[in-house]
Amino acid sequence: MKTFFSVPTRQSGSMLLEALISILIFSMGILAIVGMQAASIRQAGDAKYRIDANLLVNQLIGQMWVSNRNAATLAANFASPGGAAYVAWVGSPTTPGTVQAILPGADANPPTVAIVQVPGTTPPLTATSLVTITVFWQPPGDEVAHQHVVIAQIK
Repeated sequence: MKTFFSVPTRQSGSMLLEALISILIFSMGILAIVGMQAASIRQAGDAKYRIDANLLVNQLIGQMWVSNRNAATLAANFASPGGAAYVAWVGSPTTPGTVQAILPGADANPPTVAIVQVPGTTPPLTATSLVTITVFWQPPGDEVAHQHVVIAQIK
């Protein structure tokens, strides 16, 4: 019985080296995809908070439009921090549908509502109020508070 022995050549092990390099390249590609997925999830969360902030601000502006639009009445009812409608809109973390219940960190940074009568207008028929609403939130794990500012003209 004859036995054959292969004589080692300079090329032995090159296939193993090629396989290891291809696994390394594949692994780096997978890690890049996982990183993009994490960034995508973070961006989607930020977009959700921006949409929620915008909806809350539009809700308050809608309440202003259907109320008495006199600048003094708007300021008494909607200006921060003591207006009755403002307090109800901000609410508490346990009251559903309020700013503090919907946006994380809004209890630490309450929203601000500033109402100013535009110069040159005379009440009551042509009175115009400039309303600036700023809503703050801080997503979980984020060090910086985000804000959404809306300026509306109420006639």
